[in-house]
Amino acid sequence: MAAPRLVVGLLSVALAAVLTGCTGGGRESTCDSANGIVECGPEQRSDAPKITGELLTGGSYDVADQRGQVVVVNFWGSWCAPCRAEADDLEGTYQATKDSGVTFLGINVQDSRDKAIAFEEGRVSYPSIFDPGSRLALDMDIPPNTIPATVVLDREGRIAVVIRAAVRQEGLQPIVERIAAESPAPSGQR
Repeated sequence: MAAPRLVVGLLSVALAAVLTGCTGGGRESTCDSANGIVECGPEQRSDAPKITGELLTGGSYDVADQRGQVVVVNFWGSWCAPCRAEADDLEGTYQATKDSGVTFLGINVQDSRDKAIAFEEGRVSYPSIFDPGSRLALDMDIPPNTIPATVVLDREGRIAVVIRAAVRQEGLQPIVERIAAESPAPSGQR
């Protein structure tokens, strides 16, 4: 019986290490962590890595252009059942918060463009970057085996929250609203 407890203990330690180190920078080990969610106070946050790429629908995207807004970044794949389950909740949260200076960005990983476009059609109205090699996910310490994952960036482009599970609107929306309420959106931005 000691072997199963040892395995559970090692898995718990590994999970804790992943969750506390997920946003890089080292200070996040002091962030609040519970149920697959790591939330850092403003003084604990690290700058997000560069998030740029080609949109599924064409054109380019640079998260730096969204400075001053809260940006909710969701990593997803058309092959991912939990991603399908959370799509309506993500869109609902986007619609409920976009007028308070919040924007959403999807990052599609390990997928074909055609499948990704078909997946998004009728599900979400915000843009997605096409990242078949998972480069952006890995830059943000989101391994492909932890998809779906959602990262909330504050208005200064710092990582405020990392959620390593499928989200529901009733859980995500209060988090997004709390980060958005920290400081108002600059005038002229919605």
